[in-house]
Amino acid sequence: MAKVITMGEIMLRLSTPGFEKLIQADEFDVCYGGGEANVAVSLANYGHETEFVTAVPDNEIGECAVAALRKYGVGTKYIARCGERLGIYFLESGCAMRPSKVVYDRAHSSISTATAADFDFDAIFQDADWFHFTGITPAISDSAAQLTKDALQAAKKRGVKVSVDLNFRKKLWSSEKAQKVMKDLMQYVDVCIGNEEDAELVLGYKPGKTNVTSGDLELAGYRSIFEQMVADYHFEYCVSSLRVSHSASDNGWSACVYARDTGEFYHSREYRVHPIVDRVGGGDSFAGGFICGMLDGKNFRDALEFAVAASALKHTIPGDFNLVSRKEAETLAGGDASGRVQR
Repeated sequence: MAKVITMGEIMLRLSTPGFEKLIQADEFDVCYGGGEANVAVSLANYGHETEFVTAVPDNEIGECAVAALRKYGVGTKYIARCGERLGIYFLESGCAMRPSKVVYDRAHSSISTATAADFDFDAIFQDADWFHFTGITPAISDSAAQLTKDALQAAKKRGVKVSVDLNFRKKLWSSEKAQKVMKDLMQYVDVCIGNEEDAELVLGYKPGKTNVTSGDLELAGYRSIFEQMVADYHFEYCVSSLRVSHSASDNGWSACVYARDTGEFYHSREYRVHPIVDRVGGGDSFAGGFICGMLDGKNFRDALEFAVAASALKHTIPGDFNLVSRKEAETLAGGDASGRVQR
């Protein structure tokens, strides 16, 4: 199996029980998660060797976050203990026409103040096959943006394949700041993952007349922006999840991919995910599934189908982490969506 490095922030997640609003809650459900950490858990669950690079405070809460990763087989030996605190986010899960809401409490978190001096990138990327990051980490702070660039330069120096999930977060930075930072980082990227909003707000590409609210997907628009992105940044693959939000509880879920070397554009099977148990981490499970498929030696079409199936299943699991097995994802990708009891 391959060795994959992911780097970013792991946070304490405090979510309201059931579908309560924050103002109703007298208690919170506790778990841990974060974009790159979620990808690491998915890949470890599929059998790949993973190492998650981050910084956590040298206290009990920091160790709880590390333990959550170890529980699912993610390597933690390169996690630095430094800084003031672990980032927190509060989640109010939506239902029907009421959207989910996230409130961040992550200012001055350990990873936001960490620098390259806190990590041994020579050791981290030794024998690594793949490095994955997201647009969330550079958005946390200017220091985290520089740390991301330092890691990317170290990875490419050693010939490591690099993927990014663009992941625009408007509560962390503006589109203007995102484009200024992220466009510079694209020179190191081989596989670019995102969605229609990310492509527009992070890199400035608009996918035609797509309207995910109404459910209108103009696939020709996606092909057009993928071709532009490949021309501008020479990505090997451009990949986009396609979410049609009929409501917070009911989504259409598919994806598309463009291959630079063949010029082929492929749209996956679409799943109707209803009811949704927890959509947080859905995009991360998609990224993890596509990376897994490529590392397994699948062609990009089969890798995409595996990723879409795995991430569709993630929507049925509470928490940030996708805990479906490789077999479960492959069964769904193979066409069995019956959900019948397995005895």
